[in-house]
Amino acid sequence: MTSASTTARRGIVAVAGLSIAALALAGCSAGGSNGSGGGGDSITIGTTDKITTLDPAGSYDNGSFAVMNQVFPFLMNTPYGSPDVEPDIAESAEFTAPTEYTVKLKPGLKWANGNDLTSSDVKFSFDRQLKIADENGPSSLLYNLDSVEAVDDTTVVFHLKSENDQIFPQILSSPVGPIVDEDVFSADALTTDDEIVKGEAFAGQYVITSYKMNELISYAANPDYEGILGAPKTDKVNVKYYADSSNLKLDVQEGNIDVAFRSLSATDIDDLKKNDKVKVVDGPGGEIRYIVFNFNTQPYGATTPEADPAKALAVRQAVADLIDRDEIATQVYKGTYTPLYSYVPAGLTGQVDALKPLYGDGNGGPDADKAKASLEAAGVTVPVELNLQYSNDHYGPSSGDEYALIKDQLEASGLFKVNLQTTEWVQYSKDRSSDVYPAYQLGWFPDYSDADNYLTPFFLIENFLANHYNNQEVNDLILQQAVTADPAERTALIEQIQEKVAADLSTVPYLQGAQVAVVGADVTGAEDTLDASFKFRYAALAKG
Repeated sequence: MTSASTTARRGIVAVAGLSIAALALAGCSAGGSNGSGGGGDSITIGTTDKITTLDPAGSYDNGSFAVMNQVFPFLMNTPYGSPDVEPDIAESAEFTAPTEYTVKLKPGLKWANGNDLTSSDVKFSFDRQLKIADENGPSSLLYNLDSVEAVDDTTVVFHLKSENDQIFPQILSSPVGPIVDEDVFSADALTTDDEIVKGEAFAGQYVITSYKMNELISYAANPDYEGILGAPKTDKVNVKYYADSSNLKLDVQEGNIDVAFRSLSATDIDDLKKNDKVKVVDGPGGEIRYIVFNFNTQPYGATTPEADPAKALAVRQAVADLIDRDEIATQVYKGTYTPLYSYVPAGLTGQVDALKPLYGDGNGGPDADKAKASLEAAGVTVPVELNLQYSNDHYGPSSGDEYALIKDQLEASGLFKVNLQTTEWVQYSKDRSSDVYPAYQLGWFPDYSDADNYLTPFFLIENFLANHYNNQEVNDLILQQAVTADPAERTALIEQIQEKVAADLSTVPYLQGAQVAVVGADVTGAEDTLDASFKFRYAALAKG
């Protein structure tokens, strides 16, 4: 068993992978070589999402990863329509020993700037992730990586700490997996977006030709891409960033953009369903929404003047007893989300509704009497003052309604006084990992389609939430399931982990979402972007 000291998995939540919030394609008049006229070789996309940095070592969020998916090469990737990973710029990838994963690159690979793309770049990319270990980055995903060896120009060997890692191939396709050009990126510090763009350090399906952070990005198809995803259907893509989803919706309706994704409100989606110029497409989804508790700064947390573990647990239990998931799903999200009573979303192997029998009325509904009894038994004085934070721009325009309703649900019992606060994502992503928020909103977009991705990032002792949750038994069970080859044994461990975490309530998950697309008649490929890979790739889109 790997010791706790080998499990460093710090990082920031962000939200990697799939987008639950709407993807809308409408654009009869959008497109053209400059993104504003006719023509089939260009697509214009709109989003309210935000980029934190283009450097893969410094971001672990959906907005940044959406860009990285277009421009950086991966050793492993998920083909359209599949949840499984296959070699991308690699020609082979396999375990050559229980702790050795060997990757053979395709010969003659090039960066867009003309530099050779070799095993030296691969080693550099993963070495710098571990060295920089930025708290906002995904280096925590490399918890089982001991070292990387560049055997020759096309051969790389990953030396792992634990044998038979069932997850490592998928990790190579995740936000920690982009390969970077060692002649452009710094080995021990984050590289600026301007340096990356100026250095043309790209080898994915697209290259960036123009960049203004969180305002506009222009992409051009990369003729030298040799990966599994193939050539893009569209030669040029322009991505426009919106501060307000209402303006995004307006441009969808007026045909000023071809594609809009992340984030339209549930009301906007419902309204667009009535528009006969578009159609709504549903895809598989793995996004979850949850409340995180900081075990140091929550009421009765470890560093508060009234620190008391039993009282702190009772506060978390009372919150879990009072939340009405069905009301949030129907009233705020109009059925585009469904109630979630588990740490692993429905549809993945090993998922169990661990929270349902423990909290509320035992059938998924709230129970104020049970919450009151938990607080009284622990000697908690009511009402409990709870500072609850949410992001007003990262998870869509409905977040305000979502958390206003949660506040009402908690306060209606008389057991809580909720101080609801909001912060824009760029600052929020820094504050939440710095003990600023006692309790706060997060969403999770999976890095890969396995239950492990909903457990290891959250509940190892060194986890990306940085919320000071510490349960050695849970930690060891997570490490054990990752190296358990027998499917039945691994499933049993995954179920056991969920049950133990449910008793601790490090987080309270409450919603699960699906991917939604609104598609215009002259744009094809939306279904491919909503596949089981949980990634949104512009290259599948085309003007008909």
